[in-house]
Amino acid sequence: MQDNRTTVRTRFAPSPTGYMHIGNLRTALYGYLFAKKEGGKFVLRLEDTDSKRYVAGAVQIIYDTLKDAGIVYDEGPDVGGEFGPYIQSERADIYRKYAEELVRRGGAYYCFCDKERLESLKDENGVGRYDKHCLHLSAEEVARRLAAGEPYVIRQNVPEEGSGTYEDLVYGTVTVDFKDIEDGILLKSDGMPTYNFANVVDDHLMGITHVIRGSEYLSSTPKYNLMYDAFGWERPQYVHLPPIMKNAHEKLSKRNGDASYQDLVAKGYIPQAIVNYIALLGWNPKDNREKMSLAELEESFSLAGLNKSPAIFDEPKLRWLSGEYIKEMSDEAFAACARPFLEKSKVYGKYDEAKVLRLLKTRVEILSEIPEKIDFLEEFGEIDPALYNNKKMKTDASVAAQVLPAALQALSAAECFENAPLYEAMVALAAQNGWKNGQVLWCVRIALTGRESTPGGASEMAELLGKERCIRRLQQAADALNRA
Repeated sequence: MQDNRTTVRTRFAPSPTGYMHIGNLRTALYGYLFAKKEGGKFVLRLEDTDSKRYVAGAVQIIYDTLKDAGIVYDEGPDVGGEFGPYIQSERADIYRKYAEELVRRGGAYYCFCDKERLESLKDENGVGRYDKHCLHLSAEEVARRLAAGEPYVIRQNVPEEGSGTYEDLVYGTVTVDFKDIEDGILLKSDGMPTYNFANVVDDHLMGITHVIRGSEYLSSTPKYNLMYDAFGWERPQYVHLPPIMKNAHEKLSKRNGDASYQDLVAKGYIPQAIVNYIALLGWNPKDNREKMSLAELEESFSLAGLNKSPAIFDEPKLRWLSGEYIKEMSDEAFAACARPFLEKSKVYGKYDEAKVLRLLKTRVEILSEIPEKIDFLEEFGEIDPALYNNKKMKTDASVAAQVLPAALQALSAAECFENAPLYEAMVALAAQNGWKNGQVLWCVRIALTGRESTPGGASEMAELLGKERCIRRLQQAADALNRA
């Protein structure tokens, strides 16, 4: 069924149950991008009717995450709009009205079955299916029991035969047999709706034209369509998204503690990189670009680029993207992002911060790497002579024993203790003694840092350490080799 409304309206309807899983953020992002591309509206709605799953503070997490990701909604609980309230728990009277209307139209019925009867319908595995018992109650008995104040729920009346077919804009034609759909509860005994009912009512009343959600809803969509049809409402268009997998066999799962947006930010991934990467989990731009700003995503996004195939969360690729965004930052922006991680280092405050950050900016992919990358700046003990071994550089402890005293003398004489002149001094030292440049640079770097891998070469490390520390470490390293 085609949607004849002219203005595209999409929605993101999360439940406030904790941190935002990247699958949820992808749903929000695609809804936002599609609305932007089509000149439409993007709506935030909070589905908080399941009080047992509600987590204190989760609503603020939703607001903060969307804001941090740059996903700006046109209507929502905190910004208002003409179709509010946008919080389901504030719409109970609306749901009751439409549930009772659906009963009158034959699409639902009152159910008075108690817990014991429902339990009796379950098999030895605890699996049960409602048997439509209360569908056959007379109108008089229903009225009598309602008047007596008996507890009840309202259940959907799903046909026992036939099937439901609809067109999905990603998966094509989908058909589900009605015999595989149970008469689910639409309105609970406390008067609150279930997700299955509330999302249909809200999507219609809020004018949602395109419902974008995970592929796990493919098989349940026909029961939503039964409600649309019973009310005489126009069905929205459906866009079901492929799952995000942690590997070829396992889905990423919020319940299993897999990646949330907040987890990734806490690890030091750049927010723009996270959004960029999530956009590529199930969608391909026509030009196959990988690095795209939010503005570029808004311009390029189309439903035609969505895939049916599951998307595998490739953290190395996200790391690479994060590093690319870091490289493009201004020094000021990088400093602001990096400082909280820099403060966790044991050497925070002991070195020139600007010099440290300048070295790190092109050498980190995620900000949580920072403390480890600069921990060599902390004073350390005697260096293992084996660290000087490098086949490519043709160095070992015996070569270092020759290089270090000469380097100590050359650097002690250096008047300008900055990267470029220090590098020139070490290259000149190599030439004077018939050594390769790499032999001098490798031995000096090991002596200064005690590590094979550092965010910069020997001369950069020397400048960062400063002349006093540099001379002291070279002397200690040379003395240790003499004792060996």
